[in-house]
Amino acid sequence: MAYSAEISRQNPTCFMFIIDQSGSMGDPWGGGESSKKKADTVADAINNLLRELTIRCAMAEGVRDYFHIGVIGYGASTGSAFSGPLRGNEIVPISQVAENPARVDQRTRKVEDGAGGLVNESVKFPVWFEPVANNGTPMCKAFSMATSIIRGFVSAHPNCFPPIIIHLTDGESTDGDPTSAMRELTSISSSDGNVLLFNCHISSAPVPPIAFPHSPSGLPDMYARMLFDNSSELTPKMLEVAKNFSLDLPPGSKGFVFNADAVLVIQVLDIGTRHVVSADSYR
Repeated sequence: MAYSAEISRQNPTCFMFIIDQSGSMGDPWGGGESSKKKADTVADAINNLLRELTIRCAMAEGVRDYFHIGVIGYGASTGSAFSGPLRGNEIVPISQVAENPARVDQRTRKVEDGAGGLVNESVKFPVWFEPVANNGTPMCKAFSMATSIIRGFVSAHPNCFPPIIIHLTDGESTDGDPTSAMRELTSISSSDGNVLLFNCHISSAPVPPIAFPHSPSGLPDMYARMLFDNSSELTPKMLEVAKNFSLDLPPGSKGFVFNADAVLVIQVLDIGTRHVVSADSYR
């Protein structure tokens, strides 16, 4: 059965995030004047996920390299979006991620006080990825770069659980139709199956999102249909994870969200990674 390979330090898998950093990512969610900027929310979501991945791989002797991580940003420039000591690295083992945040912020969160109320708690929040919003949307260039990196990873790990790519964007490509570049990326395969691609279009208007559809019916335009067509179908385990969000998705549903709000961005990241991260499939 495809998408069932054991994940180990000798046979790791890969998560790659392709992030739109064009000027419009500096706009607020849904067009609201006081909303948090899209670039800020995406950065927080990815940094939080990277933190969770490092914790999941932490053992008594240190962080085990079950996963390799890549973050590509595209806007004024296209390339590694890591900050700090990892700046310029295209893909790194999770142990290097754990050891090399750009900085560690102090954040507050609400926790139960044991008496039915909530109190603020200070927590450490490592930062590897900064919010950026500048210039155009060279999507084709970003996917071509991702293809080169992932091809190298699969060549080195031919029996790996297939790499999972999560692409977050709020606009159309400014350097051509990315269809062929996306298809070239998802044509790469290990012995366990083809690369999996999620496309998450980020909200720019206060209209209902379309989440994980199984057909293009109802999508508003050719751009949305292009993203749908080039997104991978969710694996059976991903469909199970989706139920945790009260999403009862039929087989054939795709890793695609159009006009996502901040909550759906988190769900895309979770559904795309949790079935691998939480599985008892790695040693």
